[in-house]
Amino acid sequence: MRQWFRSGTPWIWLTAAAVSASLIMVIGLVSLIAIRGLGYFWPNEVLDIQYRNADRHTVRIIGERYDDERVSASRLRESGVDLTTNADQIGRYLIKTGNRDVGGLDFRWLIEPDIATIERPGDVAVIERREWGNLYGFLIALKQGGQVVAEGDQAWPALAQRLDRARDLFAQIRAVQKDAMGEVNYGLEKLRLRERLQEIRGENDPERRLEIVAQRQELEARYADLEQRLVGLSEAIARDSIVVQTADGAIVEVPLAKTVRIFRPNSMGLTGKIAHYLEKLSEFVSDDPREANTEGGIFPAIFGTVLMVIIMSVIVTPFGVIAAVYLREYARQGVVTRLVRIAVNNLAGVPAIVYGVFGLGFFVYFVGGGIDQWMFPESLPAPTFGTPGILWASLTLAILTLPVVIVATEEGLARIPRSIREGSLALGATKAETLWRTVLPMASPAMMTGLILAVARAAGEVAPLMLVGVVKLAPSMPLDGDFPFLHLDRKFMHLGFHIYDVGFQSPNVEAARPLVYATALLLVLVILVLNLAAIAIRNRLREKYRSLES
Repeated sequence: MRQWFRSGTPWIWLTAAAVSASLIMVIGLVSLIAIRGLGYFWPNEVLDIQYRNADRHTVRIIGERYDDERVSASRLRESGVDLTTNADQIGRYLIKTGNRDVGGLDFRWLIEPDIATIERPGDVAVIERREWGNLYGFLIALKQGGQVVAEGDQAWPALAQRLDRARDLFAQIRAVQKDAMGEVNYGLEKLRLRERLQEIRGENDPERRLEIVAQRQELEARYADLEQRLVGLSEAIARDSIVVQTADGAIVEVPLAKTVRIFRPNSMGLTGKIAHYLEKLSEFVSDDPREANTEGGIFPAIFGTVLMVIIMSVIVTPFGVIAAVYLREYARQGVVTRLVRIAVNNLAGVPAIVYGVFGLGFFVYFVGGGIDQWMFPESLPAPTFGTPGILWASLTLAILTLPVVIVATEEGLARIPRSIREGSLALGATKAETLWRTVLPMASPAMMTGLILAVARAAGEVAPLMLVGVVKLAPSMPLDGDFPFLHLDRKFMHLGFHIYDVGFQSPNVEAARPLVYATALLLVLVILVLNLAAIAIRNRLREKYRSLES
């Protein structure tokens, strides 16, 4: 046994077991997130339940079964529930009843002994609305201009075409409001700032003033035309509506303008459910959020996360490489250099929130405030760069991940044989040429390794971003069609902060819980794609320079 331990075999098996356990835990965690997240988009059956309430009266409840659990009867009795059974364990179900504008709450716990009957009617409808969440009920009639045009089952054939029309009009309204009117407002604000700058400088050029006045009149006329178009679109989209009867018999009229989709999950076949699933999944990754981030998509968060990581990578890579090259190739290897390396290694262990405080104080208030005083005095006291934005968030994360890039690049430079440097110098190359043409290309795989580690950490950081640029909802994205196209001063959305906001700050926790899993899975996939792209580049560089290393 002693000889077996001395051979090192137990430690090999222990290492393999530890790696296997880690892989199993990672795969299990990702699988749990995937099952909980991706299952959210599948159309669940809608149950029609006859239930005895606390007054022992039978009420009708319509909704989706969201969750179930078994709890002790004593726990339910302590919470004031009057049980009619002597069982020790009672099953209860979480039902999403929707209709928040009618009943106030859209989730309800039902205990199993008080459920009289459960049915699955084929004609029950789920109406996804842009406000107030889902509405569950039975379609009574379809109206046009306040007049009934179809009733009951006859309303369904005409509903799909009218709903497509309403969606198209809604997309046109959003394009006018967000794009066309936003562009005009952006131009008007630029003209206002030009006037303000002339006043600050004391300039009184009549030609420039007349030019600004003419441009403003042109923009205002364009805005008036857009308003007229918006009025026409609003009147057109308000034409159609549906009448729905809820579980308690209430009659609700829902304009199609406020409706995302209408479907009957109990009567859908497998093909219809798959089509619905793909449509919801596509909406999730390509649409804007709604209902306090608990409905709709998360495209702005995906875009903000990827853009921030790209900007951070562009900033941290050259600075990290330059620092590593200086420490390894130029700095005298003495006490000061060793202290610098120790400081770099210690920076990697500083809590992320400390970097956020530093970024807020130095980048936002000091550097950004100075830029505003120097370059944007016409905007003051409203800040331009003296407020959190994507540039400061990227710089903060660049400092946070800088030690990783420095250490990885230094390790790559140290692995290059000294004979390669001496051979290049012997052939007449200068030290700078040797470094640029020979050493750095051979060390590029190590640089990419540092970048991969930096991306993996930066993409998942949340705490510093809360101080230097990330927001719950961004009115406009940092990249758009307005000059200069990339607006580094704008705030942005981030997948990590979106998970925190939806999971812990949402007014409707139960509705938001599946979105937390779905967003977490998407964040993992985004980080994986970014890392795989960097790994592919690193492997290609490694193969290219392997012959030189040998």
